[in-house]
Amino acid sequence: MLSTIKTLAQTLAPRLIEIRRHLHAHPELSGQEYQTAAYVAGVLSSCGLRVEEAVGKTGVVGELQGRGEDNRILGIRTDMDALPIQELTSVEFASRKPGIMHACGHDVHTTLGLGTAMILSQMQESLQGNVRFIFQPAEEIAQGAGWMVRDGAMRDVSSIFGVHVFPSIPAQSVGIRYGALTAAADDLEIFIQGESGHGARPHEAKDAIWIAAQAICALQQAIARTQNPLRPIVLTIGQIAGGRAPNVIADRVRMAGTVRSLHPETHASLPAWIEGIVNDICKMYGASCEVNYRRGVPSVQNDFALTQLIEAAAREAWGSDRVQILTEPSLGAEDFSLYLESAPGTMFRLGVGYPERLNHPLHHPEFEVDESAIVTGVVTLAYAACKYWQSPHRES
Repeated sequence: MLSTIKTLAQTLAPRLIEIRRHLHAHPELSGQEYQTAAYVAGVLSSCGLRVEEAVGKTGVVGELQGRGEDNRILGIRTDMDALPIQELTSVEFASRKPGIMHACGHDVHTTLGLGTAMILSQMQESLQGNVRFIFQPAEEIAQGAGWMVRDGAMRDVSSIFGVHVFPSIPAQSVGIRYGALTAAADDLEIFIQGESGHGARPHEAKDAIWIAAQAICALQQAIARTQNPLRPIVLTIGQIAGGRAPNVIADRVRMAGTVRSLHPETHASLPAWIEGIVNDICKMYGASCEVNYRRGVPSVQNDFALTQLIEAAAREAWGSDRVQILTEPSLGAEDFSLYLESAPGTMFRLGVGYPERLNHPLHHPEFEVDESAIVTGVVTLAYAACKYWQSPHRES
């Protein structure tokens, strides 16, 4: 089975690189992936899959029916959207759309999903169960997964795999992470209401800017002294606005930021904890506040057994020297976590770094990938899917 998958992948390699370069040259922003979706649907249809378009607005779902008696559906999710970044690479297939770039590797992800579908469709007679390929829009704005789930993309799915490229891992290597892979990411907005006054007579006013500064410091200090240091929280106030003139004490301040956490229990407690601290600071100085805490996406918590399966597939396919066990999670966010509310799943990292040269990080205008990683990712996904049907039955 593995040798067949590797042979098919090597045969398809030129076509997969062609697909990736086409996608890279024609990026589309979140929620606007119309041409990408049509392209994906065309490739899936040519492989004989049952295709449904306009799922989750601009998403695509392809269903591959196995010939075995296992009724489980394995989901394989890849994302399709690009970023509002002006590409500064010198590759011949650079973005043809000014100000839009595949700087996060979603062109590679889409190619991996298509390549896996192309391989497994040629092995359909020996496929024991069904595979649902989920091509998702709008990951970069953390909206697309929710759209796809609401439109039924996860209906009857038993388990799901995901993948994300990683430039700090060498190409042709795979990164495996047990437990928390990414952080929960929430939005925070705080209004401080004080009382205006003359800058020369601060005692007659309630300085909203000064009180806001006390609130920011109190929140950061409280993280270090009231929260479990083994359950990290990162709170960043990225915007602050208030005041009308240099000699007028501001009566109102608006602050906005992001809150990242890894553990579900900590994540659940954050809104009340933050509001309590800000309220106490405001009461101390005679002001009032409004705290708006908006849930984003939860942390990706990789299922242990499915992560073991991906690790075993990668080790068998490539050898242990090309498999890295990642000891640290990322505090970045990934809406793959929303699929995990419907079924267990796991996401692995695919190394795309060039050896012995500078590798720019994700979201950088000069971000590039070593395309030799595409075969690695496709083989790993296809072989893990085949091994899935050999694993014990699990109810989602």
